[in-house]
Amino acid sequence: MRNRIHLIFHAIAVLPLMLALEAHAQIDLTVLDRDMAGPRAQVLVLATTHLNQMPKDFNPAALDQLLNRLAGWKPDIITIETEPGDECDLAARQPARYGANYCASTADAKLTTGLDIPDAMAAVTNTLKAWPAQPTAAQRRHLAALFFAAAEPASAYTQWLQLGGAERHSGDGLSEALVQKLAAIATTNNENYLIAARLAAWLGLQRVHQVDNHTGDNLDISDRKAFMVPLTAAWAASGAALSQQNKLTNELAKQADLLPLYQFINTPAALWNFAEANVKGPMQSTSAQAYPQMWVAGWETRNLRIVANIRETFRERPGARVLSIIGASHKPWLDSWLGMLQGVDVVDATRVLQ
Repeated sequence: MRNRIHLIFHAIAVLPLMLALEAHAQIDLTVLDRDMAGPRAQVLVLATTHLNQMPKDFNPAALDQLLNRLAGWKPDIITIETEPGDECDLAARQPARYGANYCASTADAKLTTGLDIPDAMAAVTNTLKAWPAQPTAAQRRHLAALFFAAAEPASAYTQWLQLGGAERHSGDGLSEALVQKLAAIATTNNENYLIAARLAAWLGLQRVHQVDNHTGDNLDISDRKAFMVPLTAAWAASGAALSQQNKLTNELAKQADLLPLYQFINTPAALWNFAEANVKGPMQSTSAQAYPQMWVAGWETRNLRIVANIRETFRERPGARVLSIIGASHKPWLDSWLGMLQGVDVVDATRVLQ
């Protein structure tokens, strides 16, 4: 009896220690899908430079070899770094919080389609559910108009590129004003159009998916100038390696073929410099207001919501091949967090680009 009592008291004494150890234990959720049935999704995150920083005489043909590599991987879904229509609609309903020009206006498209963003998004969904294997030119023009009304110009351009030259005109809900927007897009240096939309059209995809998010990094800061002073200093404190790297990438960006640039900025060494420059200095900052740490919190929230948006694009398509085109600084976070998702494998971008 005395032994039993001793054991009970011993167990009671040890229990807090066991609970403390369990409280600090990390549960590895990545092993839960080891024996999953069916194919695993493949996600390729492509770090990109922002092409709007290229000179106006930039030749899109410099991207041809990159497009060849990406087309060879055959993605089913392509995502881009732009806010989706429902976020634009949310921001438009809260101008005091998000400002009056959070997203580009869809007024021209609403005028010709009669649809606001939510109704246009629903119309796009319903149209694609009944989309034929061989759509007519009129159907493509109408879908392009719906995409404009849904705040998805890159997807409108994807439809436009799949029209024959003689069929690229107004009609079927596509007004002359929207045709002019498409003409402007065709001369815009932007990876959403020059890489994503071109590739989607080449592969016969009907759209690209907008996955960016700025609701999470919409910090409540009254004095933006005061906010930027310690943040800029913090970035400078940890940005020496990136500054040197930028000299090389600037030279690579001048070449007639940009594939070597993309091969370089997608390497682990280059991505580490992006990540370190963004976060290391701010996290070590001794700013009295902790503004740099606030910025990091917003940066992480933005990236988490981007990951969730990417996941949503293939939620109903297990085993999909997903290409996510994103500014290079985001890729380390996306690779890390996407790799934690169930049934998802993150693809080595350097292998695809070689």
